[in-house]
Amino acid sequence: MPFDMFISYSHKDQKMREELETHLAVLRRQGLIRHWYDGDIVPGTEWGSLTMGHLNNAHIILLLISARFIASEFCYSIELQAAMARHDAGKARVIPILLYPCDWSDTPFAKLKALPFDGKPVDEWSSRDKALTDVVKGIRRVIQDLSADPNGHS
Repeated sequence: MPFDMFISYSHKDQKMREELETHLAVLRRQGLIRHWYDGDIVPGTEWGSLTMGHLNNAHIILLLISARFIASEFCYSIELQAAMARHDAGKARVIPILLYPCDWSDTPFAKLKALPFDGKPVDEWSSRDKALTDVVKGIRRVIQDLSADPNGHS
């Protein structure tokens, strides 16, 4: 059974989210994840409750971190707070993915190990593909860890 994954991001970082989704395809094709982001919302539906419903059911929550994410009222004050509450309660694993350099030292997610490797933002790697491959490998390790925990996947 795949792990449900929620992607929280600033709409101004949509291009990078699309690149990440391309790299996540291997995990999706292997049946390891089923991801959702707000672009999956069908017109005419109540986006707020639908978004929070998916966030509240996700096993893995990706935070695509940039200054734009931190500046977004919805990302920071609503999605991030709900994600961290679920993480702290042991109901989800929150993974910060650093897209661009920004000051995140005093954020609620600063206590979490971020991807890519060594907290080097994707934008600072010599190749985005290498950085996003590293992110996917890190997510695969999280999936393996959650799969090994009998309480990690309902």
